Amino acid sequence: MAGRKETVSDSEILNFFAESDDPVLTTSEVADAFDFSNEGMRKRLYSLVDESALDYKKAGRSPVWWLTEAGRESLNEPEEPRDQS
Repeated sequence: MAGRKETVSDSEILNFFAESDDPVLTTSEVADAFDFSNEGMRKRLYSLVDESALDYKKAGRSPVWWLTEAGRESLNEPEEPRDQS
């Protein structure tokens, strides 16, 4: 994957959702929590949607995100290293 080295694991992002008091989060809420740009975080969140760990829908022009049951279950499994090629 091109770009900067990932400094936040998928599990950390999913834990942020699991520990949030809000059922849905905006891209900027998640990005701010991890000191990411909105664009960089949006790419990570869409990647987690592809893995069925998160789901989303558009609320106006912006997506809102939530943790799926599969995402919640994955928090109880050991994380495999991401392919860095």
